[in-house]
Amino acid sequence: MKSLKAGLLAIALMAGVNHAGAQEVQVKFAHVGEPGSLFADVSQEFAKRANEKLAGEAKVVVYGSSQLGGDSELLKKLKLGTVDLALPSTVMSSVAPQFALFEMPYLIADRDHMAKVRDEVVRPQLYPVAASRGYHIIGVWENGFRQITNNVRPIKTPADLSGIKLRVPQGVWRVEMFKSYGANPSPMALSEVFVALQTGAMDGQENPLVQTYASRLQEVQKYLSLSDHIYTPAFVTAGLSWNRLPEDVREVLQQTAVEMESYALEQGAKLDEETLAKMRDAGLEINEVDRQAFIDASRPVYDKFIKDVEGGQGMLDKVRELQPAS
Repeated sequence: MKSLKAGLLAIALMAGVNHAGAQEVQVKFAHVGEPGSLFADVSQEFAKRANEKLAGEAKVVVYGSSQLGGDSELLKKLKLGTVDLALPSTVMSSVAPQFALFEMPYLIADRDHMAKVRDEVVRPQLYPVAASRGYHIIGVWENGFRQITNNVRPIKTPADLSGIKLRVPQGVWRVEMFKSYGANPSPMALSEVFVALQTGAMDGQENPLVQTYASRLQEVQKYLSLSDHIYTPAFVTAGLSWNRLPEDVREVLQQTAVEMESYALEQGAKLDEETLAKMRDAGLEINEVDRQAFIDASRPVYDKFIKDVEGGQGMLDKVRELQPAS
């Protein structure tokens, strides 16, 4: 009888251990977007859809607003495996020079063009480059077409940027571009930009409209110049912890990240239109730029890309081949 009781106790204890060990896997997804930004919108929708499919086996938890760090810090945390997914954009050019393709001004014509570039350039050429650096891209979403705001004057031509202290994202290419236009660009984390503009440490910044508005930068800026100077994708990126996740969890995350690609483009277009109206209502003085003047002034950036980036000319040729007929 004693041995039977002991056996039943052992089984009960083992069941308890197994139950305790079957804890839900948490997938930490971090980004720098503020509430109301496209990053926040798409990542929350991604989490909702993925979690429905995962049905309790794992749970995607989103940490926005740079809660777990800025873009550069998040890349490091992906490498360490302390963050599972992140949404880097411009900063990917610091991972590998080939990602500077999306630092080339006026290269992406529209979102339909970007969808083709995503499928025919990013996946076959840039995914393997990222993988060789320890990053696993599972989807391409949107940061968006970038516009310039500042407190000095309306920007209509590159000459109007002369002497303006302009915040840019981390990465050397945006610095190079705005220097060639005559500005004084300084890389800075997005979380620091509001105070820098408020105090006058920076005169202006450039970001997609939705990111600008969600960060409340319209509250400390006077002029909005619709330049569309660069289109930046956002890369749903995993790191060291990816292969630690169960295979079926990885499959759901991958599938859902790709499923969200068209959603991100559609929401980006919708939010651009809505946000421009909000910017106007906020009292910003809005102007169009001389697009051709900016294109002409961008030649040095292209020359540097072709010279410095292995395979750069080939990627540019492919992207241009995919451009819509004019």
